[in-house]
Amino acid sequence: MEMGNQDEAAFKILLSCPTGLSPSQVSVDFGEAYDRIPHPDVNLENSISEIWDQRVEKNASLFNGLKFRYGGHYLYDKCGSDQEPQVCLRLGLTDYRTFVGTNLNPLWERFLLPSEDDCRQCQHTSSPLGNGAVIETSDKRILVLQRSNNVGEFPGHYVFPGGHPEPEEIGILSHDARDAISHEMMRKKLTQEMFDSIIREVVEEIGVPGDAISYPVFIGISRRVFNVRPTAFFFMTCSLESMEVQQLYRSAVDGYESTQLYAVSMDDLDKMAIKMPGCHHGGYALFKLMRDAAEDT
Repeated sequence: MEMGNQDEAAFKILLSCPTGLSPSQVSVDFGEAYDRIPHPDVNLENSISEIWDQRVEKNASLFNGLKFRYGGHYLYDKCGSDQEPQVCLRLGLTDYRTFVGTNLNPLWERFLLPSEDDCRQCQHTSSPLGNGAVIETSDKRILVLQRSNNVGEFPGHYVFPGGHPEPEEIGILSHDARDAISHEMMRKKLTQEMFDSIIREVVEEIGVPGDAISYPVFIGISRRVFNVRPTAFFFMTCSLESMEVQQLYRSAVDGYESTQLYAVSMDDLDKMAIKMPGCHHGGYALFKLMRDAAEDT
């Protein structure tokens, strides 16, 4: 499903889970098999370092942090689950430097392969898995941020709160980290980080206390067509009214990443969505699919 009224708002739904999945319905397969494959064009590959060096020269505070790389997913049946939907996310490792040098490279389209298979098409890109949260307040408003003009990607655009799950939060510094704990324990920690990370992002970016938001449910993954950026989306409710949230936002820890918080109706959100980066426009589409599924039951 590719949609959008302009290039930056165009998106592709990679996975839709309209019933909303809990951690017991999500697992992670983590391994080097899902890492990025270097591009055979040496000059293109060398441009990754060149672009990063140019960025650092302009902004010495840039940090090359580890990220989880999206390497696909699969759906499966779990014995004794009473047909409960199950999804496994395939994740490798990448970093911010490689993201800047591949997905954000002016020549990003040259990193893509001509393939209908999304993972094969994007096998040479960093494609770190971002996350985003669609949050509904107690007075039935949806929270949307306007990005600061100082951020690296899509300054001034509307977005849902979000960021990234972080490997280092659960002690992963390389693939060798798997040797330190059991495979099953690693899978549990990885799944937990998928859900915990979006709670952290919401608390830091919006300023609401953690106990004011419901535990998130996973509603799917979209990626923008422009520079093939994938993002996992979650839905959660907030026990506070939108006016209370607006007041808390003023003292949010990561408030510098955005300039304004909007609490909007579905009609307003529909208009704002076309001014979102494609992956977030896709998040809105996933939310609508969730709402439609709830109305049909």
